[in-house]
Amino acid sequence: MMHQYGMMNYGYFGLGWLFQILILVVFFLIIWWMVKSSGSFGFKTNESAVDILKKRLASGEIDTKEFERLKKEIEK
Repeated sequence: MMHQYGMMNYGYFGLGWLFQILILVVFFLIIWWMVKSSGSFGFKTNESAVDILKKRLASGEIDTKEFERLKKEIEK
């Protein structure tokens, strides 16, 4: 019986496990970067609560009375 001692049988000279770990690390780093840059899943954004209120007021989601009430609540 003849054995083949090629690159594929030993996974890149016996270091196949290292390449698999490297690929997994790169994959998870890309996922982490995408989640972080989207500002979701608990990562903080650069906007303050008052800035968010201002945007809601500008879009018409809340009126000026609600804006003032929420602003006072935030500043407590």
